[in-house]
Amino acid sequence: MALTMNDVDRFEASRPRLAAIAYRLLGSASEAEDAVQETYLRWQAADLDRIEVPEAWLTKVLTHLCLNQLTSARARRETYVGEWLPEPLLAGDPMLGPADTAEQRESVSFAVLALLERLSPGERAVYVLREAFAYPHREIAEILDITEGASQQIFHRAKKHVVEGKARTEIDEAAARRIIEEFLAAATSGRTDQLVRLLTQDAVAIGDGGGKVPARAKAFEGALAVATFMRGLFKPSKAKRSLVGGSPVVHATTVNGEPALVAVLDERVIGVMCLEITADGIAAFRNQVNPDKLERFTRHWAATDHGDPLLDAAF
Repeated sequence: MALTMNDVDRFEASRPRLAAIAYRLLGSASEAEDAVQETYLRWQAADLDRIEVPEAWLTKVLTHLCLNQLTSARARRETYVGEWLPEPLLAGDPMLGPADTAEQRESVSFAVLALLERLSPGERAVYVLREAFAYPHREIAEILDITEGASQQIFHRAKKHVVEGKARTEIDEAAARRIIEEFLAAATSGRTDQLVRLLTQDAVAIGDGGGKVPARAKAFEGALAVATFMRGLFKPSKAKRSLVGGSPVVHATTVNGEPALVAVLDERVIGVMCLEITADGIAAFRNQVNPDKLERFTRHWAATDHGDPLLDAAF
């Protein structure tokens, strides 16, 4: 039966929320869009007269589609080339969803999305629905076909894993911007010691090239190793310029609620580096250079005013 305009409007009213849930669950904007579209097809085929609460029905269908996707994604990621990182989203992207509370903002950060990869699909679903969207455990239980008590237990277990994996307390935006500028100055100076002072002792640097762009298969760990890598990354090199087709400019911006550096070459984003900055220094660099995961970001970047670059030539 064809949908009425009212039926379509009811779905479209839920689309932004569904997309934001799917992105947090999957860590991929493109996969989130596919899950939302499949939910629409299920809505289109359903007997809508028998659906009492459309929002609850749509959330349940979407969540189960994402759970199936997560299960198959785990198998795919075992054969993924190198480290796997989420798809970055520029500040203002509607798929980031609600950002009214600290919990909502934090739930979509690169740092937390990376930690969510350690959870089981069920734990991830409970955590996202509760922490980011404040669903009551009673509703989560109905969505996931579990008991309310089980939902509470799963949430506490998932949150414990996330809290234990997080870096120390974050700092304010102005201080973060200053540290980013200091980091770029140190990285381009060629002085490893200056970089080390900006990092936490247990700092890490992770890159995701997806087998399409050169990226180290394993993370750099420890302040000295990370500083040495960053010094080399920003060192001028004819080979690097030849590899990417020139020398990109570097902007500072906000990505997934975190301070980030964006490398742009000929209006194309070729790299997004999210920095996890704490009161003790920079705790992590998560660098997304897989071109498949930068398509949406590049479109949004082209449509925004991002000001002058911090660095006119990265290398």
